[in-house]
Amino acid sequence: MLPAYNESARIRATIEKIIAYGKQRGWRAEVIVVNDGSSDDTAAIVREMAVQYAGLQLLENPGNRGKGYSVRNGMLHANGEVLLFSDADLSSPIAEADKLFAALERGAAVAIGSRWIKAELQLKRQPLYRQLFGRLFNLALRVVLGLKFKDTQCGFKAFTRDAAQKLFPMQRIDRWGFDPELLFLAKKCGLEVVEVPVAWSHREGTRLNPFRDGIRMLGEMLVIRWNSLSGKYSVGQPVRMPL
Repeated sequence: MLPAYNESARIRATIEKIIAYGKQRGWRAEVIVVNDGSSDDTAAIVREMAVQYAGLQLLENPGNRGKGYSVRNGMLHANGEVLLFSDADLSSPIAEADKLFAALERGAAVAIGSRWIKAELQLKRQPLYRQLFGRLFNLALRVVLGLKFKDTQCGFKAFTRDAAQKLFPMQRIDRWGFDPELLFLAKKCGLEVVEVPVAWSHREGTRLNPFRDGIRMLGEMLVIRWNSLSGKYSVGQPVRMPL
């Protein structure tokens, strides 16, 4: 599953790589692209490719709603027994999915890619200011939400179907802070989360502003804590499908 916002320059190549690798591995898989209100040709490219690839599906958000909304939309429409979401730029190559799937096969409910367990796997690191922001954000997550992971923000995560159906209906954060929310909910639900070292390479053109979005993410972290304290996360609530 790929969240996509103005990804016309690389979405075709990304889809082709995923489909080619899936065929190589013998996967019976669907590829869902969630268009988050793109103003470019992202949706048109996916529609064109869907004529050729039967397993490719396009979902349209009602406008630009954010990465968290896009991931939730895609995951709640997915049909597989194992669900994976990846950034559209394939910062972690699709072949790294085998590592996440292996963790699920060993009994984990959620497997998350990590850039920092084995930092030597990073082919191209982020700029130093982004690394510093990531370390500070990680420290805040440990203090506020009790999350002990080295890397919550890597856009490469896999879920069993049961875990996805439990977590995504409870997710409330629509933008960048959705990753720690999902991990917080997994902890709250008693699900086993395994952090898996993956190869990763920084891509230019990321839309995350570490200062503007960093302040927003810190605010969303407090919202997660408040939602938990006020009982807004209820395990077993009916599936809340995106509009």
